[in-house]
Amino acid sequence: MKVVYSGSFKKISGDTRNNWVTMMFVTHQRYNCFRKQLHIDTCIGAFRELERFGFEFGEFGFAWNHVHLQVNIPKRYSVENAEIMLKSRSAKRMFEQHPGFRKRYPRGGFWSGYEHHVSTGMMNLEESTKYLQDQQRHHGVIVMPVGQQKLLN
Repeated sequence: MKVVYSGSFKKISGDTRNNWVTMMFVTHQRYNCFRKQLHIDTCIGAFRELERFGFEFGEFGFAWNHVHLQVNIPKRYSVENAEIMLKSRSAKRMFEQHPGFRKRYPRGGFWSGYEHHVSTGMMNLEESTKYLQDQQRHHGVIVMPVGQQKLLN
């Protein structure tokens, strides 16, 4: 058997693997922290700050006390390290932009220790996307939009 080499040992630039993971994070004590669109936007913005480290994000699904998200984790990070980065960055931004959360979480623990993650290949990425987009209807969540609310008579 003859071994044939292409003569090229050029490394492929960038991450070529699929490491999509669907995660779920729950707020500490399951407090309903995501009833306002402003809080949801802050959390999404904090997650998106990690795109500069190579993270890619798909859909986000928020219920009152938890968030589901699709994330493509770069190969240099384990799932555990990615979870720590996502939770710590989002908690930091929530406390910075919404000081009232310090009253509810005086010790600074915005997320609970619970997390759930499952590998999401390209085959079931569409199924996962539909599930995440349906979170608010599934949980009966009505999110208050940004802006002043009218008083009812």
